[in-house]
Amino acid sequence: MTKTSRRFTHIDTWVFDLDNTLYPHHVNLWQQVDTRIGEFVSAYLKISADEARRIQKDYYRRYGTTMRGMMTEHGVSADDYLAYVHRIDHSPLEPNPAMGAAIAKLPGRKLILTNGSTDHVGKVLERLGIGSHFDAVFDIVAADLEPKPAPQTYQRFLALHDVNPAKSAMFEDLARNLVVPHQLGMTTVLVVPDGSKNVVREDWELEGRDAEHIDHVTDDLTGFLQGLSETR
Repeated sequence: MTKTSRRFTHIDTWVFDLDNTLYPHHVNLWQQVDTRIGEFVSAYLKISADEARRIQKDYYRRYGTTMRGMMTEHGVSADDYLAYVHRIDHSPLEPNPAMGAAIAKLPGRKLILTNGSTDHVGKVLERLGIGSHFDAVFDIVAADLEPKPAPQTYQRFLALHDVNPAKSAMFEDLARNLVVPHQLGMTTVLVVPDGSKNVVREDWELEGRDAEHIDHVTDDLTGFLQGLSETR
């Protein structure tokens, strides 16, 4: 599944989201985080699980992350929030040496841009066995707690790592997080579920694959990256 738009021959910096991008959607690792976010909201606001769920998803959509909404609306400590919601079981993740080899063959730098924490990133990459292939991680703390898709987050990322967006590609599972990168000149790749297993996502999270700001779509990131190495 590839749209013919911006290509990859000029790319020297490869930017990857983490969750549901570097591992398959159907692992549902993020479902664990999602559950713990609901628990945090419920306990902090002293409300029912159903009401917490409503607020959680409302803040997620309006603020980019539930955490940002909880910080803005209720003064929540980011450190407390991140420590709680990322305390999950990473064992469902399996090593992916084929992806690691494909990433290693890409010319130039490989960076991670995530709304998660570096601690969570480290655990995911360790389980996947691909951590050595990345040059740096830009997490929610580096973003000054402003999550994607906030424009200033991408600007901060580009400046901190001296990235030329016109020579960069970004891989993401949420179409809305690729709007600004595309505007900045990045080649965008939307990573979608392969349809083989059930995934736990909101309907809007699965939308956008036909949007103009999406240059390429893939349901097999490893295969897609292998293809890039073969065609360059």
